[in-house]
Amino acid sequence: MAKRNKQAEFVKWFGPLLDALRDLGYSGKPREVSDKISKDLKLDDVFLDQTLKSGTNKFHNQVAWARQYLTWEGLLDSSIRGTWKLTEKGKNTQLNYQEAHQLFLKWVEINQKARKDKTEKEVLIEQEETDPDTVEINAENNLLSVLKSLSPAGFERVCKELLREHGFENVEVTGKSHDGGIDGYGTLEINPFVSFKVLFQCKRYQGSVSRSQVGDFRNAMIGRAEKGIILTTGTFTNSAENEASRDGAPKIELVDGKKLVQMFEKVQLGVKAKTVYEVDLNYFTKFQD
Repeated sequence: MAKRNKQAEFVKWFGPLLDALRDLGYSGKPREVSDKISKDLKLDDVFLDQTLKSGTNKFHNQVAWARQYLTWEGLLDSSIRGTWKLTEKGKNTQLNYQEAHQLFLKWVEINQKARKDKTEKEVLIEQEETDPDTVEINAENNLLSVLKSLSPAGFERVCKELLREHGFENVEVTGKSHDGGIDGYGTLEINPFVSFKVLFQCKRYQGSVSRSQVGDFRNAMIGRAEKGIILTTGTFTNSAENEASRDGAPKIELVDGKKLVQMFEKVQLGVKAKTVYEVDLNYFTKFQD
């Protein structure tokens, strides 16, 4: 039983996730919810910066799995993609660890029965090492794998096309080395009267971009542009995110691997849309007896 607990660390976020959504007004973006939990529980940067073998942030992945179990239980609404929302049942539910663990055991058994090709242990290991969204549709890992396989110059060029598709004009890759980490620039028009120059940096990473790297990029862009963007196939450390939005300094927009995939999907650049049906396990529980 102890081994199972070790492979189900995300169970401890069930209750805090419900509490965080209540405090946020019953709904929130995934990162808002994770950040709220980390602040409420005063989690330190060392813990928050841990990553899985895939390079995915471990904490945010665990919170995502907690959300998946709560959705199966009918406590969160799964109909709105990209936003986590409490159902009426969820609004009035509070979970201590023991109650969360019982809920977890219930759905592990249901999942294992639904996936007869995998043992219960294999299901648990998969959940510890993968993103719940990738288990459902598998697009994120596939696209990120392709992006990581590109040359550094190739990744810069595809980011150039991505920015163009998202409304940037006059986008160019500088192709210069020793330019303070600046890989290119473009112009973003807000309206016919307002536009500004944007510098961008492309990091084809497996791991995390650090605070110092964000600071170095900001130093390179000061006096040259109004806005900066860092795009990476990896993640950003918690301190890097804090540095990017530090008061009194030009804000840096951060695009991690997950958001990068969403940007490709939104404009259907290099990806093709297809309909995927997910089995609603909660619906079938009433037929199991």
